[in-house]
Amino acid sequence: MAKKSSISPNFATTAGQRESNASPPWLSVGRAIALLLLAAVSSPLSQRALAPVYGSTPSSAYHRAVTIAAIFTGSILRHRFPRFIGRQDANFLPALAFAIPTIQFFLFKQSSSLGNPIGPFVTELATFFPLLLLSVSASSALLGVLRLQDYGEIVAEHAPLIGSLVLYSFGEKVAQSALSKFIGSSFLLTCSALQLVVAFLYAATLPSIWVLLALPSLLFSATSNVHMPFDRTTAVLNSTLHGYGYNLVARQESLTGYISVLENTKTGFRAMRCDHSLLGGEWTKTPAGYNPRARDPIYAVFAMLEAVRLVEPDDGSRARADKDSSALVMYGVPIILGLGIGTTPSALISHGIDTTIVEIDPVVHKFATQYFHLPANHTPIIEDAVTFVQKAQKEPESRRYDYIVHDVFTGGAEPVELFTLEFMQGLNSLLKDDGVIAINYAGNLTLPSAGLVVRTIQTVFPSCRIFREDEASKESPTADFSNMVVFCKKSAAQPLRFRQPTQADFLGSKSRESYLLPKHEIDPGVFEALEAPKKQRILKVGETDILQAYHAHSALGHWQIMRTVLPAEIWENW
Repeated sequence: MAKKSSISPNFATTAGQRESNASPPWLSVGRAIALLLLAAVSSPLSQRALAPVYGSTPSSAYHRAVTIAAIFTGSILRHRFPRFIGRQDANFLPALAFAIPTIQFFLFKQSSSLGNPIGPFVTELATFFPLLLLSVSASSALLGVLRLQDYGEIVAEHAPLIGSLVLYSFGEKVAQSALSKFIGSSFLLTCSALQLVVAFLYAATLPSIWVLLALPSLLFSATSNVHMPFDRTTAVLNSTLHGYGYNLVARQESLTGYISVLENTKTGFRAMRCDHSLLGGEWTKTPAGYNPRARDPIYAVFAMLEAVRLVEPDDGSRARADKDSSALVMYGVPIILGLGIGTTPSALISHGIDTTIVEIDPVVHKFATQYFHLPANHTPIIEDAVTFVQKAQKEPESRRYDYIVHDVFTGGAEPVELFTLEFMQGLNSLLKDDGVIAINYAGNLTLPSAGLVVRTIQTVFPSCRIFREDEASKESPTADFSNMVVFCKKSAAQPLRFRQPTQADFLGSKSRESYLLPKHEIDPGVFEALEAPKKQRILKVGETDILQAYHAHSALGHWQIMRTVLPAEIWENW
């Protein structure tokens, strides 16, 4: 009998071929597709997890680059170096998926030292990048059962990469759309809970004994990770916040981000948070016997917006009667929130003005009503503002407004379509002939983006005056982040003037006595100087790239300011 020769292992043997020995081809292909789709779902979940700590705009700064790098690296490593990466490496995928919330938790605590946008970049390099890389390489290995090499070297080399890109992109878009509609609607449909669901699906797709490595992370998520929506972890969160003088009143994820209501037990105020921003707040500690008809806001700009009532009509009369007036408070936006706690509409309602509120996020409206005394006697419209304006323009002329308050929170990531020429023209058509509009814009007022917004507004409204919330900073003339309010009239018959407020205008509020009448006026010429005359443009639909580019810079400035408003630990323990 001839002696059998010893054959050396062939490291070029693909993991897909090894898989085919144990599983039917259709199962391997199904697993490959599942891995890519799970990675695609993980993409928007990663972004949502980062947003409360870093803000949505900075979190997305490097996300696309990380995604492309992971897909190409996973595909190239699998094809060029099968001995280093293959089916066995995929056994660690479920453990990695379970570990991601834990890794994020500890990296978030380093957000101040990492900074922004380096922080989200480093966090995704440690979490989403390896998850996507291994998912792509494992799926490519599993697709080895298709024997693509039989169709030529080009097909074998490029088909898995192209297929991965197409399937991943499709899954990512579907996941983003589904999350925007259903996030926060149930216990499982929260960012952190969905991360665990995805991890369990990874474990079901790639069953392995190595999943036992996930037990420490799973235990930590269930008992100590304050980002998880469990009773136990919520109690841990509140215990942590109490150490900094804060108390969690309520929290819920929604289509526009992570929404929570926080109470400062030392200074005495209550605020609503969305991701890494405060949407507004009111003072809760007040002197004995002090009972204003509308609560004092913690931000002066919200009182200043109420000055739309103080603009003198063109007919020379002092003011129109509140009971005969109607107001439209524009808050509904597709990306960022605007209603906040409802300070401005609450005051308008207290004056007896028939007020309509447009807000896209039902959670913001619910929290404003439950925790910030938003009166019930208003007309709520839970809808995107662009859609609302398009519909309202088709309604009878009788459905026009005396006042419009365009109070879209910006923070460097404002929905640019709400500042376009076309949208401003739509708002103009909703105003009565002698109507007044107040447009709030927050950002770095030294950037050309501020001038772009002002020029667009002035193109539509012929008579405007511009005020800022506070005095300009002399210490940092190139980083002047502030709120500015542009007051405009539909008519240009008379210059825009404010009447002197009376005690009735203040609603018994000391804050309104100080801030209701705008004080810090800005010369419009300042904004003209931000760009060369030949480059001065207005913002139009389809031409918003320039504003979006400046918003990334403004968002970083806003992040730094928010870190001085609340301690870093409050933002990190969301």
